Amino acid sequence: MYKKRKVNKKIFIVVTIVVIIILLSFSLVLNRKYSKVESFFKDIAITTEKIIMYPFTYIKETKEVNQNESYLIQKNVNSSLEKEIAELKKVLDLNRTLTEYSPINATILSRNKSYWFNTITLDKGKKDGIKENMAVITKDGLLGKISKVSNNSSELKLITSDDINFKVSVAVKTNDKDNYAILNGYDKKKGLIRLESLDKEVEVKVGDTVLTSGLGELFPAGIYIGTVEEITTDKYNLSKILYVKTTQDFNNIHYVTILKEKK
Repeated sequence: MYKKRKVNKKIFIVVTIVVIIILLSFSLVLNRKYSKVESFFKDIAITTEKIIMYPFTYIKETKEVNQNESYLIQKNVNSSLEKEIAELKKVLDLNRTLTEYSPINATILSRNKSYWFNTITLDKGKKDGIKENMAVITKDGLLGKISKVSNNSSELKLITSDDINFKVSVAVKTNDKDNYAILNGYDKKKGLIRLESLDKEVEVKVGDTVLTSGLGELFPAGIYIGTVEEITTDKYNLSKILYVKTTQDFNNIHYVTILKEKK
């Protein structure tokens, strides 16, 4: 009887994990909003994943730890904590500068390796007042926008996304003049954001600052994006293409700020 219960318990855990993987994979399809059913199961999946995976994570960590490694592990933990504290301080400083918006601080819940530069799951959702298309930033500038929302979580689409339909109107500041372009794409090899639709006659130079323009009313104006690193032209020689270097570390994000417009 005991062995039968033990087997049933293992089967339940395996089935639950498979269901979680299927649900999360299905929800990562680009350009599709959550249905009410998906939103419900998304919240359940995230909560269940934390509960199910905790003992496995704990056991794995316990097996790997020994006395010879303890000092190095503690040193790494302290270093990680210092970095997270510094990041939290930046978030708090950022909150004090946002006067037109009610900043909502969020923590990264998960990140899929297959879509590393596309989307990130955050721990804030509808119950926190989060809505689609809200801008998401850090102290280093624009990260992206909210693309999907469930009750307890939301999906952040990064400006490094390969979604061709995700465009941001930006202003390139040259000699106190705004030159408008469209942010659309990310060159992974160069590690640079791509801007297009800038008239070839417009004078821009390396080092010019790039900010959100506020046009289209999707993002607030004046959010920092980066500086011009490289200038080329399209294959028809009709417009300029700019490559922008940001100060964001897209490989190391823990905390973000979602901009909720004040009523």
